[in-house]
Order: sequence, then C-alpha cells, then structure tokens
Amino acid sequence: MVAGRVVRFDGARGYGFIAPDDGGEDVFLHVNDLLIPESYLRTGLKVEFDIEEGDRGPKASSVQLAEGASAPVAGGRHIAADGDDVLCDVLRVDEFTNEVTELLLRAAPSLTGEQILAIRRELVQSGRKHGWVDS
Repeated sequence: MVAGRVVRFDGARGYGFIAPDDGGEDVFLHVNDLLIPESYLRTGLKVEFDIEEGDRGPKASSVQLAEGASAPVAGGRHIAADGDDVLCDVLRVDEFTNEVTELLLRAAPSLTGEQILAIRRELVQSGRKHGWVDS
C-alpha cells in the first residue's frame, strides 16, 4: 500500500485526487474505491491505498485511513431544509487562515495587518462554533 494525503475531493461528482507521500503525480480517486465513508474525505486527510493504472493514468483503489490517522469529527455536517444531507469541508486553522488572508488581500488590499489579524481571529472563532474549522 501507498501512503498519501487527499488533495481535493468533489462529493457531488464523486472523485478527487491523492498526493502520494513519496512524490510523483497525483492519483485519481473515485468514490467507488473507498473503504471508508465518503464523509471522512477532506483536504489533507492521511490515507493508504493501492495504485492501479487507469485509462488516464494512476488510479487509487482500496482507499482507507492511514495507520494512526483518525476519522474526522462530524462537526461540519448538518441537515438542509429540504432534508438532503449537506457536507462542508472542515479545514485546519492554518488552511482556513491562509485562505481568508488571501481573500482579504484580494478583496480589500488597503486593510492593515492588524485589521486582517482581527478579522481572522473572529472568523476562526465563528468557524469553530459552526464546525468548519478543526479545534
């Protein structure tokens, strides 16, 4: 088995990519090749998998949690008004703050560093409350 981390996963389309720890090109991941619940998948999740050669390149199979990796906390899950399950990505604090910083710099380049830090603190606190950010 090969170890790696989920780079991204699109639940609506049922596929994503894994970056092998030993380098090389990202490996295609399809929902049908999971040995874990789809709801576990998030960017950065450590997984182990076999690699098969698919029609368009390497393809992951028998995807499972890596040894020592823990299942994600189900804080980001909620029920939509129409009854359909809706999932959101649960990000690590550093991932969240990096993304927020980039968005703030693009949207409002005149913000000061102090203002950006204050906004990020409030957004992280709110994100934790809603289960969007790992504690």
